[in-house]
Amino acid sequence: MGIFSKATWEQKTDSNVVKNSAQKLLAEYPFLQSYNIGKSILGKEIPVLILGNGHKKFLYVGAHHGMEWITASLLLRFADEYCELYRSGGRLEKQWIKFLWENFQIHIVPLLNPDGVDYAIHGTDSQNPLYERVLKMNGGNEDFSHWQANARGVDLNHNYNAGFDEYKELERQNDISFGAPTRYSGESPESEPEVSALCNYIRFHLPFGAVLTFHTQGEELYWKSRGKIVPGSEIAIRKLSLESGYPLNEAEGLASFGGLTDWCIASCATPAVTFECGKGQNPLPIKDLFPIYAQLRKTLFFAPTYF
Repeated sequence: MGIFSKATWEQKTDSNVVKNSAQKLLAEYPFLQSYNIGKSILGKEIPVLILGNGHKKFLYVGAHHGMEWITASLLLRFADEYCELYRSGGRLEKQWIKFLWENFQIHIVPLLNPDGVDYAIHGTDSQNPLYERVLKMNGGNEDFSHWQANARGVDLNHNYNAGFDEYKELERQNDISFGAPTRYSGESPESEPEVSALCNYIRFHLPFGAVLTFHTQGEELYWKSRGKIVPGSEIAIRKLSLESGYPLNEAEGLASFGGLTDWCIASCATPAVTFECGKGQNPLPIKDLFPIYAQLRKTLFFAPTYF
């Protein structure tokens, strides 16, 4: 089902795969909406795909971290199947997809960090104007497979204005003072064009019923920001946990500041959860895509009906 061949889902999803996949989806499904929300440090476009015509909007975001590129594969696979089921008049279990399409709108940013993903999959070379800088950040190692940050060493999921000052103090305590493969939050909230573009997109399109962010790994859901959730969202989030089989957990230490989920809860009064997809050691291999998708498939389709 869908327009992509089996080989498509057996390749790592870099920025070119996302760009080409978005173009193929638009060509095949004229009812799909898509445009670019901004560009990365190195000028790569960040596309959003919009599924459905309903008034209640939801946002799914993948690949904040370079080595977590498999989450972009997950969201592209979902978009492809959703569009195909809608076109064919199909349903998932007892739910007609036409009903979901007409009552909800799902905005998908499959790949927020195109530069970091390309570093993690392909490494980098002297053609990159930041080459010497990022090589130094990586300890002189040309293996970037565990790179999480963006092109200049900022961890995008610590660059949101949610406990940013407190996180800066934790950085000092942990000797984090400049760009690195992970954990460095940047000079100021939204200093990175990728995060700034997403925050502006969210502000423009508020309200969202919920924001779902996809990371790897651990098969668990982070659902609170320093112990807080948006009032009235607990039942829906517990349904997400039950449907996905991912238990609810709370981020601790460095992981509990400056993320998209934190910012949505604290600044936008929008329910938000972080999915830690799959199990194993990052970066997860592409062979894990099918079991991850199979486990989360109904959650991806039905999450809007819970809120």
